[in-house]
Amino acid sequence: MSTPTPAEHALIKTSYGDMTLAFWPDVAPKHVENFKKLAREGFYDGTAFHRIIKGFMIQGGCPNTKKGAKGMPGTGDPGYKVKAEFNQKTHVRGVISAARSAHPDSAGCQFFLCHGDAKFLDGQYTAYGQLVKGDDVLERIATMPVTGNGGGEKSTPSVRVEILSVTIVPT
Repeated sequence: MSTPTPAEHALIKTSYGDMTLAFWPDVAPKHVENFKKLAREGFYDGTAFHRIIKGFMIQGGCPNTKKGAKGMPGTGDPGYKVKAEFNQKTHVRGVISAARSAHPDSAGCQFFLCHGDAKFLDGQYTAYGQLVKGDDVLERIATMPVTGNGGGEKSTPSVRVEILSVTIVPT
């Protein structure tokens, strides 16, 4: 008989404070394992939240946001894609979900944390966890000033919001 794996959380240390996430491996096991794998490899360390839309979400995890990286922020990936795991979890404040392009199976490393209810994403994006500590940090980041990114959307933070580290810790 195998011993059950203890539950784990993700501790996201940012330049604006720390946030702790609990995972939902029962509804999105591949996305949970992918996030943990990338975190353990240090993939997210030194990236930044590059897209912020107050009342909607903050997006991060793109390798193109590391200092000195080439490529447009928001277009990087880990070199592979993760198949969508749509589920019944709703996109409400504090939910972490997989960012992707137009193709449902195009998620890789980027993620977003909902700042407000975004139920219109339900069944179209893979939700795989929930903020359990650090709502004040989510609020601080989501309400910071933003500028245009060259397109019509004003979602680029006016100051860098760095992800210093993401650590997987026992609950």
